Amino acid sequence: MTESTARDTPTSPPVMAVSAGARTEHAQGIFAALDLGTNNCRLLVAAPTATGFRVVDSFSRIVRLGEGLAQTGRLADSAMERAATALQACADKLMRRPVRRFEAVATEACRRAANGRAFLARIAAETGLHLRVISAREEAELAMESCAPLLEPGDRRALLFDIGGGSTEIAWIRVPCAPGAPPELIGYLSLPLGVVTLAERAGQDCFTERGFCEVVEEVAAHLAEFDRIHRIGQEIRAGGVRLMGTSGTVTTLAGVAMALPRYRRPLVDGKTLDCGAADLALGDLFALGREGLAQHPCVGPERVEFVLPGCAVYAAIRRVWPTPRITVADRGLREGMLTRMMRAERGPRRRAR
Repeated sequence: MTESTARDTPTSPPVMAVSAGARTEHAQGIFAALDLGTNNCRLLVAAPTATGFRVVDSFSRIVRLGEGLAQTGRLADSAMERAATALQACADKLMRRPVRRFEAVATEACRRAANGRAFLARIAAETGLHLRVISAREEAELAMESCAPLLEPGDRRALLFDIGGGSTEIAWIRVPCAPGAPPELIGYLSLPLGVVTLAERAGQDCFTERGFCEVVEEVAAHLAEFDRIHRIGQEIRAGGVRLMGTSGTVTTLAGVAMALPRYRRPLVDGKTLDCGAADLALGDLFALGREGLAQHPCVGPERVEFVLPGCAVYAAIRRVWPTPRITVADRGLREGMLTRMMRAERGPRRRAR
């Protein structure tokens, strides 16, 4: 469906039945999660397995919903049109594949924008997709949920970061001793500094050593305050703390550190890297400049503006919390939502038995 058609036909077949969770026999076990972020719109459709879930279908598109938001406080018309087109494509996919349960969330851009909820109301009317604006805390919890399977015996704590488009989320996590017990969120920090907001504010500056270091200093100052509250550096020195990163920035660093000829998720997701190798990859990316980044197979022209701002945030995290290794996660809110929905479905069945 084209943009004009979507606007002109608000009564087009809705996916309300999908949102409520179609209970048909052929849809048993199919779940879907949608995440509308500041930079990307992502959909994941999956079926549960004994050890997790199997991806049935997916969708990802850069929509730059937060473009200009830092200056105006509102979602721009062009940004809303791009997001609406992507969301209509998601709705079309869901119409072809009814699911048992579906959840859709919106994050920082819709949290901050004065017209964010009005935009989501329009999306609901046009597509039948009902997106819920989640808090920064829930965002951190969902990221923790998705990355929990990457924790290993011997981990006492985990420090998880997610460098998003409009914000950076930090989760400080207690890992339980009891096998099978879920991790606990001790504290979280949400900085209104993401790759889109920093790219718009810093512009060309992140491509210079001085501008890059200024962003590192700014982010590090915020992180140091969080460290003083939770004494994370002290825990790291005591041992048993796993540093985990989930974002395009850290997966790109992993792809470069591993010298991949093109990005491949199965090779990156769950990979534990020596932080020295990741730091060297950061230096390689910075040295490439704009043209080199656009041609790099792990970056490309669509992400060239956002890589170095994200690397500056990563460098600040490394400065405040130096660890020998980092676990890279190519997973996030959608995987966390799917895990929660599937666990909720299994619960009643166990109680019934």
